[in-house]
Amino acid sequence: MRVARAHTAVADARKEFHHQLSTKLIRENQAVAVEDLAVSVLARTTLAKSVHDAGWAQFVTMLQYKAQRYGRAFVKIGRFEPTSQTCSACGHRDGPKPLQVREWTCPVCDTVHDRDHNAAINVKQAAGLAVSACGAPVRPEPVLAQREETGSHGILAESHVA
Repeated sequence: MRVARAHTAVADARKEFHHQLSTKLIRENQAVAVEDLAVSVLARTTLAKSVHDAGWAQFVTMLQYKAQRYGRAFVKIGRFEPTSQTCSACGHRDGPKPLQVREWTCPVCDTVHDRDHNAAINVKQAAGLAVSACGAPVRPEPVLAQREETGSHGILAESHVA
């Protein structure tokens, strides 16, 4: 019974964190791009516990529906896009690397890349290409803040004063 309660507490804490972070990301950005990771494949590796603890699929789902709710652009990059294999500086594709390789040097332009930072740049570039390929604007128009987001309730305050 205690183990079940502990698991429930952890799941609730993760879900609350996902809600807060996804709301913050969507409110602060006009467009959000994520990579569609093969979570089921990663779960069969030595990273299984970390992958399941992170709850990536749940987080992406929250980002997607909140982006739709707030009128933001949400782009999901395909899992077969070589974001961690391609040099973000020159575009050279260096090939697959094991997950233990966290930093690599491009053999063409000698740029040293952090694996995650390089992948983030490539996701951003791929998201821009994906959006423009379907005819949508790369930079979506700004969306006006919802009334409850503005923090200004001057109209109501004035009517109560008068």
